[in-house]
Parts: sequence; C-alpha cells; structure tokens
Amino acid sequence: MNLAQTVVFPPLRILGRTLCRVHDEELFRIPHKGPLLIVANHVNFLDVPIFYTHLIPRRVTGFAKIETWKNPALGILFSLGGAIPIRRGEVDRSAIGRARKVLQSGKILAIAPEGTRSGDGRLQKARTGVSVLALDSGAPVIPVAYFGGEKFRSNISHLIRTDFTFRVGAPFHVRMAAGKLTREVREQITTEIMYRLAALLPAQYRGYYSDLSKATSRYLVD
Repeated sequence: MNLAQTVVFPPLRILGRTLCRVHDEELFRIPHKGPLLIVANHVNFLDVPIFYTHLIPRRVTGFAKIETWKNPALGILFSLGGAIPIRRGEVDRSAIGRARKVLQSGKILAIAPEGTRSGDGRLQKARTGVSVLALDSGAPVIPVAYFGGEKFRSNISHLIRTDFTFRVGAPFHVRMAAGKLTREVREQITTEIMYRLAALLPAQYRGYYSDLSKATSRYLVD
C-alpha cells in the first residue's frame, strides 16, 4: 500500500462507517489485482469515498469530472487516489487513453457508465464508453451495485445512520465474434452490461433498466 492508503484514506473509511452502516460483506468477491473493469452505479457524493476506502488495499482508479480539481482540497484527494480527470459532455480521448493504459498495465479501473449522479438511486440510461473499454482491454468486467446512500441527507438531518449496501455480481467478458463496432453495437453491449448491474439492485432502483426480461447476453461471455 502507498502513503495515501495507509495514512490519508483510513480516516475517511472510519468517518464513513461512523455515519453509515456499511454492508460490505460481498466485496470479497472483487479480486485484489487486475486487469479488471468494475462497472458501478453512481448515486451521490457518498458512494465514491465509501467504495474506494472499502476496497483498500486494492489499487483502484477511475474517472472524476475535471471540475473537481477546481477545489484544491478535493483535487489533492482525488490525485492521491489516482483519479483520471475527464471532460464531461464530449469524447475525452485523453482520459479514455489513460483508462486503457490502466487496464493494459494490469490494474483495476472503476467506471460509472451513467456518467452522472442519479440522486435518487435509480439507474439512468448509460453512456457507451464502457463498451469500448471492455472490448479494447479484454479485461474481465465485474458489476458492483450499491444502494441506501440516497437517503443520507434526510437521515443525517434526523441524526440517523444510513444503511449503505454493496452487491457484487459475477465477472464476465465482452466479446465480438466479427463485424464493426458501430454505434448500435456499442449501445447493445452497454445495455447488456447495465442489465447485469440492474439485476443486483432491488426493483425500485433499477430505473431505466427495470424490465429484466429485456436483458440479453449476445456480447457477454461468463
């Protein structure tokens, strides 16, 4: 472990467990080394620090909006965590290139395909960058869902601890037998990945991917 993991982040973990009852029993299913692409939902400000600090000693990196670095304290914290700055609303090829290198070097990359916080914990329609990363790297993909954190603001105002629950799915690979990676194929792959994530969540959180009967696995290999 590096200095950040041994000195900086443990107090954040303690704070998270003080404010929340963290149900992390399933995190043992996540390998300690990569290459690995973790696909997760994104609810609010709470899920990143709790997720990251509960994966220690695993070395994990992921994307963070470039605006984060406008706040000096947050910028330092995210830099210590190895976060990759990304420009939202455009194809940030530099950020995607850095993410590819993370996977190619045998490390763990976490990505939230929704691209932004849901606020209410219900899945939103995902962006397709995850399909490109999964195909290019050949890395196994593992879905990780969490729920409960959407109640944090309401709970803390009433001095109530929040239940924060992790669910970890089975790993799989993304494969294409032949053909071009068209926009339609990227959409299909992303949808298949997101249904794997949705299946880990209670029904009320599945949102855009609520109808699990529509789930397919044309491009997924268990």
